[in-house]
Amino acid sequence: QVQLVESGGGLVQAGGSLRLSCAASGRSFSTYAMGWFRQAPGKERVFVAAINWSGGSIGYADSVKGRFTISRDNAENTVYLQMNSLKPEDTAVYYCAANRQLGSNLYSWEREYDYWGQGTQVTVSS
Repeated sequence: QVQLVESGGGLVQAGGSLRLSCAASGRSFSTYAMGWFRQAPGKERVFVAAINWSGGSIGYADSVKGRFTISRDNAENTVYLQMNSLKPEDTAVYYCAANRQLGSNLYSWEREYDYWGQGTQVTVSS
């Protein structure tokens, strides 16, 4: 069993930055593909970014390309989401997720992930 704990959310003005962290328990973190998703009020949860086990393969939703950066530190069992040039439409609860399949694939669908964190709120004011 893997536990994921997000942190780093908060209130920021448009144009500002935040860095989210997701700390994972367990010894197998370095083998997991990781992802970030977000859910805005009244909307479905959607894909934001993904990173494979080594960090050598990364993918982003079009809405965040060029503004968000996903990274990971396997020694620290942590995945990050650096968010720059934030917009009010980025307001959402952000979730990290882990996929335990071995390999170098990226995953962008909710159903492909095995473990989820509890989420952290990001609010961007205009």
